[in-house]
Amino acid sequence: MHRNTNGRKFIRIAWAGHAVFAVTMISLGILGLIRGNFAPIWQPVPKSVPARDVLIFLSALISLASGIGLLWQRTAATAARVLLAYFLLWLLVLRVPLIFISFTVNIWWASCQTAVMTAAAWVLYCWFAADWDRRHVGFVTGDNGLRIARVLYGLALIPFGLAHFIYLQVTADLVPGWLPAHVAWAYFTGYTFIAAGVAILIGVYARLAAALSALQMGLFTLLVWVPVVAAGANASQWAEFVVSWVLTTGGWVVADSYHGVPWLALGKLKARVCRNKA
Repeated sequence: MHRNTNGRKFIRIAWAGHAVFAVTMISLGILGLIRGNFAPIWQPVPKSVPARDVLIFLSALISLASGIGLLWQRTAATAARVLLAYFLLWLLVLRVPLIFISFTVNIWWASCQTAVMTAAAWVLYCWFAADWDRRHVGFVTGDNGLRIARVLYGLALIPFGLAHFIYLQVTADLVPGWLPAHVAWAYFTGYTFIAAGVAILIGVYARLAAALSALQMGLFTLLVWVPVVAAGANASQWAEFVVSWVLTTGGWVVADSYHGVPWLALGKLKARVCRNKA
């Protein structure tokens, strides 16, 4: 923990991913307030959803406030709690039911995006859980909470990989021109997402799998979407860039949750939660 000249306490940064995730949430909140619409990570939201305009403002406000709160000692636990609750509600109310109504790629892709962010928020909640959380909802904190978060993340990665095969040519067309064998790269990235998801679920090389999956999403952001944005992206491409970056930060947080676990560990090891003692 650090104290500034005004005496206000700022949170000790848990991991690098924690800081990047918090700043990303702040940016999403600002983006939502400026545009007066859902930031890309919250999309799609059907026009028929009740109080849609209220949800737009609420999503932006929670993103902004939670991001700031995650960086401040006194509010970190509350910020993580609120962000997890909001992502979880978004997943259960606006994502999962649609899978049973219309099982299309766009629907379950959006569900997996929300699952990644829910997993990241859950990891941070386990990190910052206060005494109240451990007394009243201990079953979703600590080691058990980390296991739930990692399962969510692992499950989300598998459909990401499958989508590469369903949209094989679209994925291949996104591969930078200076790389050879575009279709082969599309197959490779699809298989690696699936392999990483399975590894995390069964606990075999889980830390390595989580780190490499986050790295892959980060490289996709850097090599595919950054050049597109630099060349003058349209609204859809800008949204893809934002989503890709946000998912990278979510994966980064989950990967950081394996701190202390051997890179090549076989079998399910006990999750390790580092708690803020300051």
